[in-house]
Amino acid sequence: MKLIVGLGNPGSKYDRSRHNVGFDVIDRLANKIAMGEPATTKFDSVLIETRYNGEKTLLMKPQRFMNRSGSSIKQAITFYKAEPETDLLVIVDDIHLPCGTYRLRSAGSDGGHNGLSDIVNHFGDCDWSRLRIGVDEPGLIPQADYVLGRFTTEQLEQVEPAIEGAMHAAITWVECGIDEAMNKCNESGKSESRN
Repeated sequence: MKLIVGLGNPGSKYDRSRHNVGFDVIDRLANKIAMGEPATTKFDSVLIETRYNGEKTLLMKPQRFMNRSGSSIKQAITFYKAEPETDLLVIVDDIHLPCGTYRLRSAGSDGGHNGLSDIVNHFGDCDWSRLRIGVDEPGLIPQADYVLGRFTTEQLEQVEPAIEGAMHAAITWVECGIDEAMNKCNESGKSESRN
């Protein structure tokens, strides 16, 4: 099975915020590969279960807020007896990538992202795939205010194709695995970090 998790914060006040691009990708994936499948509430998450590419594929949006997402993911991985190294993809925002870019990795640090940090705390390692979507650095705006805020008009024009590209990257990950997905998707994601 494959578990694709988009991180974000629940509630309409956070809809379309920079921190919720993970949720946005999951919504697009649901429309693309799980059309008509019902959403259920399980593991403190909104969960859609479908079959894609011959195997069970779960689309998850944890509802315990960004900084406490790890518990929901750990519950699902344990329940389905999945292997994080091969079966888990986490989709998040990244202030260290330019808006409009995305980068797929098989492992790595939390990069200062509180949602990723909580997952690391629950799993004890960083050996699972993550798909980061650039939202620009906050500049003079306090980081918490910036990531919880909505995109500027210019950023929206940049991030929309990145959300679409990230959706296709997630599908490629399911179809081909992490190595081939990184080869195919990272170049098209124009994902050059500013650091």
